[in-house]
Amino acid sequence: MTEPADPRVRGRLARRGIYLLPNLFTTGALFAGFYAIVQAMNGRFEHAAAAIFIAMVLDGLDGRVARLTRTQSAFGAEYDSLSDMVSFGVAPALVMYSFALKGMGKLGWIAAFIYCAGAALRLARFNTLIEVQDKRWFQGLPSPAAASLIAGMVWVAVDNHFTGHELRWLAAGLTIFAGLTMVTSLRFYSGKDINLRKSVPFMFVVGIALFFTLISVDPPIVLFMMFLAYGVSGYIYGALGLYRRWRDRDLPKTE
Repeated sequence: MTEPADPRVRGRLARRGIYLLPNLFTTGALFAGFYAIVQAMNGRFEHAAAAIFIAMVLDGLDGRVARLTRTQSAFGAEYDSLSDMVSFGVAPALVMYSFALKGMGKLGWIAAFIYCAGAALRLARFNTLIEVQDKRWFQGLPSPAAASLIAGMVWVAVDNHFTGHELRWLAAGLTIFAGLTMVTSLRFYSGKDINLRKSVPFMFVVGIALFFTLISVDPPIVLFMMFLAYGVSGYIYGALGLYRRWRDRDLPKTE
């Protein structure tokens, strides 16, 4: 990339700052992803899995904080994308590889690479289609949800005293499933049409209370099952769409 010819333009670009608050959350998510990799290298897989979940929470906050405080920027968008690649692309692949796939030879690292490549392609497609796609739906499984699916399985396994070797085939299948689902054209509900500034029914608040109650019972299993259900939801939506088109095709046409 060439520098602007006008020195006054270069001066304005050099003096332009960045917004601290949203990028602070992004940096926290990046740190959590890096921390997950370090903990996996040290064999502390429960800490690694928890760090990926923390990265997911921080990643969900940075964009909302930027919109609420009107501090969106092109720098923040690029920084968030790079952070996502580390926290939800590289980190989950390496955590799962260190936990269960390392002893499978070529199949193990190929499964981890399929996930990592799927995350990169998913993020690249999201960045190019962000202005034209329906905000209510994600195209392909979002990388934070895919990472939480991987981290959830590792956390459940460690919490229930399973070794990675015992679950290696299940781990390989889930890793490949998550990687491929990220690059499909299936639709996944985004929740971006929910307006937090408007009033909600009383039962909505009750549902939130029940949700936190369920998580407190057994966090690893509840979180894993929740993200597994979300990962399958796109296939269910797709199957329902195919069924509706098949049904409408066979209905008699009326004049």
